[in-house]
Amino acid sequence: MPKIPRRHRAAAAVAACGLLLVTACTPFSDGGSAPPETMSAPPEVLEQAPERLMEFYSQSIEWEPCAEDFHCSTVKVPMDYENPDGKTLKIDITRAAATGSDPMGSILVNPGGPGGSGIDAVQDNASGISTDRLRESYNLIGFDPRGVKRSSPVECLSDKERDKFRAEIFDVETKRGLAKARASAEDYASQCAKHTGQKLGFFGTESAARDMDIIRAVLGEKKLDYLGFSYGTLLGATYAEFFPKTVGRMVLDGGIDPSITSAQMTLGQAKAFEDALLAYAKSCLQQQKCPLNGSPEQAVGQIRQLIKSVEASPMTAKSGRTVTAALFVSGLILPLYNDANWPALTAALQAAFQGDPTPMLKLADLGASRQDDGDYTTNSSAAFTAVNCLDYPMNLSVEQMRQNEEQLDQASPTLGRFLAYGAMSCNAWPYDAEEPPEPIHAKGAPPIVVVGTTGDPATPYQWSKALAKQLQSGVLLTWEGQGHTAYGRGSECIADAVDNYFIEGTVPDDGTRC
Repeated sequence: MPKIPRRHRAAAAVAACGLLLVTACTPFSDGGSAPPETMSAPPEVLEQAPERLMEFYSQSIEWEPCAEDFHCSTVKVPMDYENPDGKTLKIDITRAAATGSDPMGSILVNPGGPGGSGIDAVQDNASGISTDRLRESYNLIGFDPRGVKRSSPVECLSDKERDKFRAEIFDVETKRGLAKARASAEDYASQCAKHTGQKLGFFGTESAARDMDIIRAVLGEKKLDYLGFSYGTLLGATYAEFFPKTVGRMVLDGGIDPSITSAQMTLGQAKAFEDALLAYAKSCLQQQKCPLNGSPEQAVGQIRQLIKSVEASPMTAKSGRTVTAALFVSGLILPLYNDANWPALTAALQAAFQGDPTPMLKLADLGASRQDDGDYTTNSSAAFTAVNCLDYPMNLSVEQMRQNEEQLDQASPTLGRFLAYGAMSCNAWPYDAEEPPEPIHAKGAPPIVVVGTTGDPATPYQWSKALAKQLQSGVLLTWEGQGHTAYGRGSECIADAVDNYFIEGTVPDDGTRC
C-alpha cells in the first residue's frame, strides 16, 4: 500500500505501514504436497516468451524448504530490460502450498508499498491477505520485488542513521531550514547511490511488472493469477497493460489511480487521512476511556494541539529516545490504516496527553520495522523512495512546493504540513523518473476486479473508482468501511465475492457494494 511519503519538513511518514503490519501475523501450515524440487516453464508456456528474453523465461528454479512449512527459490531477471544481455538481478520468491489436495494453480501476491515484502506477507500474514477457502484452492506465491528486502535490495543508511533520519524535522520557512532539508535529501540520495550501485536506476514499477511475467513462466502458468494490495494494484495494472493476453484472474484491492501525479497523490492521501482521523475521533468519543472530549471536530482539534506541543517541545520516551513531531505523527498515522487498531491509538494518545510518548513511539517503530534493540528488519523506506523517484517526475521548485503545502494544509489541517516538500527527495535522486503518470487501460485483458473501501485513508476510494473505470475490463467492488483495503479484513461479502471470482470464475457485478 502506498505509504505516505517521508517529508522533510517533519518526516511524518509511516515507513512500511502496510496490510502486513496492521493485521495479525499468523503463520499457517502448508498441509499440501511439497512443491517439486525443480521447476521450469513447459513448452506451451515458452511459446509466448519473447526470443530476446528466452534465457530468463526458460530458466529452471529449485525449491528449498524455508521458514518451517514454506519453500523458497530465486528467479533471475535482467537488470535492464533494454539490455537483457547485461547484468542480472535475483528475485526471491516463496511458496505456500495449497492446503487442499487438488490445487487450481498459483496466485502471485504483492502486499503494497512500494517496499512491502511479498515473502513476509505470505509467510507471516497469510490469514490477513487471504481466506482459508482461497488457500485451500491455490498455492500462494510471495515475492520481494526488485529492490525490496531480499531481492537485490536498495541499501542507504545504517540503522543508527535511519533513527536520526526518521526523527529529522526542518523549518523550511527559513532559508537555513530549507538549506538543511536540501542537504539531508542530497546526503540520503548520495548514500543510496553509494551503497546500492548502478542497479538503483532500475527499480521502477515497469521493470518489476516485467519480472512478474518471468515468474509466471517459470512457475509453469499460462496465465498470471494475481492478488495485489495498495501499491500492488499499480503493479498489477502495469502488468495487465504490458501483458493483457496472459492476465488470468486478477484482484486489485485498494486501487491507485495510475493517471495522477505525486502531488495529487499526496493531496488525496492528506484529505483521506484527515477524514480517517475524524472517523476515529467519533468512535473514540463513544468509548469510556477516550482521552478526547467535545464534538468530533473538537476532539481532532485536541490532537492537533498535542502535535503542536510536540513540535514546540519534543518529548522523551521511557527508553530515553527523543520523540520529535516527525516520529509522533508517524505513530499517529499507523493505526489509522485499520480500524481494528484504533484502540492502540487511543492508548497511545492517552499516554501522550499524560506526558509519555512511549506507546506512540512504539507505533512509529512498528511502522518502520524497527525492533526494540534498534535493528531494522526491512529496507521498506529506502525501497519506497527508490521506486517512487523512478515512477513519478518530481522536479518541483521551492515555490511550487510551498503552493502544495498550502493545499495540503487546507485539505488536512492536522497532518497536511507534515506531508509537504517530499519532492526534495526525488529532486536529489541520481536517476530521473522513467515516464509521467498516465491512464492504464489494459486493452484485451479479461475482467479485472478492483476493490475499493469508502473510508480508506491511504488509497482514497475515488482512486479505486478511477482505476476500475480506466481499465477496459475493470469491475468495481466496494466495501463500505474504514481502513486500508478490504479483502481479508472480516467482510464475508467481500471475501465471498473475491473467492468466488478466483475459485469459480464468477465475476462480481460492476458496482457491487458490501
